[in-house]
Amino acid sequence: MRSGLVLEKIGMTRLFTDAGEHVPVTVLRLPVNQVISHKVQDKHGYTSLVLAYGEVKPQRLSQSMLGVYKKDSFEPKQKVAEFRVTPENLPEVGSSLTVEHFEAGQFVDIQGVTIGKGFAGVMKRHNFGGLRASHGVSVSHRSHGSTGQRQDPGKVFKGKKMAGHMGCEKVTIQNLKIVQIDPAQNLIFVKGSVPGADRSLVRMKDAVKKQGKK
Repeated sequence: MRSGLVLEKIGMTRLFTDAGEHVPVTVLRLPVNQVISHKVQDKHGYTSLVLAYGEVKPQRLSQSMLGVYKKDSFEPKQKVAEFRVTPENLPEVGSSLTVEHFEAGQFVDIQGVTIGKGFAGVMKRHNFGGLRASHGVSVSHRSHGSTGQRQDPGKVFKGKKMAGHMGCEKVTIQNLKIVQIDPAQNLIFVKGSVPGADRSLVRMKDAVKKQGKK
């Protein structure tokens, strides 16, 4: 199990293959991903590494976080992320990971926070069909209809699909294929869509369920 990367979602475009077919891709840019510490089995009970990423003004960080960076003479970063790894895949503290950590043709899992939609009805949120357009239905064409039963059980069960807050959820898309890597501009092109708004941060790691070419 290897470390992942924290990347910035730039947006979507398309690439053309040698056969002339176009492939829809999401463009991800790699900010500085620097290893600032390790967590080991003997001391912490598991093995992982801590990555610091993004640029930030020192005055925007708390004194405790500034102390973490000052302890090992690192430049302050915007945030930190932790990735579980196996002991043989621990990079050195102070090293930086690049886009060549992955390769074209490889399958990856990407996690991000979806775009917030606010309060949404059941037709938008759960793909309900709504009520009839006529035959006695008035005002409530887009409502969800009945939600309960009779006196027994006399309540609405938890988890019932109803209107409510939509989006702003942590979502992982599995088995996305890396189409192309651009080391010169620190870009990774992934086939298909990735959760999150443009300029949002996502976490990418090796696919758990699927393996691409070695």
